[in-house]
Parts: sequence; C-alpha cells; structure tokens
Amino acid sequence: MSETGILLVNAFLLGSMLIIAVTMARLRNLFVAAMMSSIYSLATACLFVLLDAVDVAFTEAAVGAGVSTVLILSALSLTDYTDRPPRPGPHRAALVLCLGVGVLLMIAASDWPALGSADTPVHQHPLTEHYLVRSPQDTGLPNVVTSVLASYRGYDTLGEVTVVFTAGMAVLMLLWGGRSPKERRK
Repeated sequence: MSETGILLVNAFLLGSMLIIAVTMARLRNLFVAAMMSSIYSLATACLFVLLDAVDVAFTEAAVGAGVSTVLILSALSLTDYTDRPPRPGPHRAALVLCLGVGVLLMIAASDWPALGSADTPVHQHPLTEHYLVRSPQDTGLPNVVTSVLASYRGYDTLGEVTVVFTAGMAVLMLLWGGRSPKERRK
C-alpha cells in the first residue's frame, strides 16, 4: 500500500474513533455504549496494526474488544440498560478534581526529557544499540518493540497474558457466582 493510502486509512480510523467517542459520551443506552466501546477498541487495534505495533494491536483486540466487552455486558446483566439523565446544576467538585489532576500531570510531564532526546537513560544503555541493530536480523520482524516483546521477552509476555486472563476469569466468577440459574435469567 502506498504512503498516501496508509495516511488515508489512518485518517479514516482516527475520524471514526472520534465519532465513536463523541457518540458514546452522548448515549443513554448502556448496552449500545458497551458495543460502541468494543468497536472503538477494534478500530484502535486496526490502527496499531497499520503502525506496525502488532503486539499492542493483539493486546488491544483481546483485552479491549474482547474481555472488556464481556465484563461490561456481564455487569449490565445485573443492572438496567438505560442511564438516568444527570442532575442539573454545576458539578464543581468534578471540575476542580479534573483541573487538579490536569495540573499535576502537567507538572509531572515538565520533568520529562525532550521527546527523542539522545541523552535519556534508555538511549545510554549498552543493550539499546544491540536491540536496534540486531533485532530485525535475529527475529525477522520490522518493528523493534514487537521483536523484543514477541521474541526476546516471549515468556514474560505469556505470563502477562496469563495474569490478565486470570483476573478476567476472577471478575466473571464474582459477577456470576452465588446466584442460581433462575436468578440469572431474571
């Protein structure tokens, strides 16, 4: 695919994600919002594939579009599908909290090194050049991050996936446990 074609597909995906996010924020039907969230995660996974971050795309598809959707739908089975409209009036506490967190994040980000700066600790480590130079030859993968996660740290990645799967199963057991099949149907 040409560079212009990839740019157009990226723009389409980003535009779709923006439309989905705005639509989700305005919905009152929680089931539809859960489905839109799943579609958003799927679009994000497609975008990561186009950016050659297949490992991140796989995780987003599995956790974002898969497990999260199942957990949200399981929680919705215990509640009503429609959201109540918000109470009118100012929400000063929420505004103050959001502004406070935003200020703290900006203060923390001001201490970061400049983007792409060569004097950051990660760029000074001796293994950095080894991974950047040798990983495409060793693994045959064009993306260095994917080669590190899939080849060099394969067992670690498998362990992380196992932990996420176990946590998801525990949440499902908490949501479904302790109720009879007759109560679940209600």
